[in-house]
Amino acid sequence: MRKSRITRKTNETDIKIKLDVDGTGKSKINTPIGFFNHMLEAFSKHGLFDLEIDVKGDIEVDQHHTVEDIGIALGNAFLDALDDKKGINRSGYFVYPMDEALAVVAIDLSGRPYLQYDAEFKRRYCGELDTDLLHDFFEAFAVNLKANVVVRMPYGRSDHHKIEAIFKAFAKAMKMACEKDDRIKGVLSTKGVI
Repeated sequence: MRKSRITRKTNETDIKIKLDVDGTGKSKINTPIGFFNHMLEAFSKHGLFDLEIDVKGDIEVDQHHTVEDIGIALGNAFLDALDDKKGINRSGYFVYPMDEALAVVAIDLSGRPYLQYDAEFKRRYCGELDTDLLHDFFEAFAVNLKANVVVRMPYGRSDHHKIEAIFKAFAKAMKMACEKDDRIKGVLSTKGVI
């Protein structure tokens, strides 16, 4: 059973996450940022992860704490659910088109956290989401999952389409990386550990 429950409570945020890696894409997302809810729902649906996220954050100060702390907690949730990473593909990638936008996401659950992020947006906000904070979300996720994450947006016109394509590619790449393969004995590493 690859499941986890994470609670992260600070002076700035209170986050509860329930994750089932082997789910069917059901989600219940409740953050104070509507457009971010939509993206996390898309992540759950396209990755087939059952995901519940409940967040209270100090967005009257800024969205930064909330968005970054969700990345921290979600990374921790996957780290906990995947346990020793035995039998999984370990890496995954996806190229996702959404109308005129194209997103590329590649992930290696290597134990070595790193983010390579190349995505720019025309507007500071998409809905009420501060687009500048997407980098912080993915960086927090990568560091706390101890994964190498590459996010690229080579082209697109609509910021909404660009961001949604990124989250759908992110979902598909994570799904591929988390999938089990009966041929893999132990962890998929010449070192024998991840």
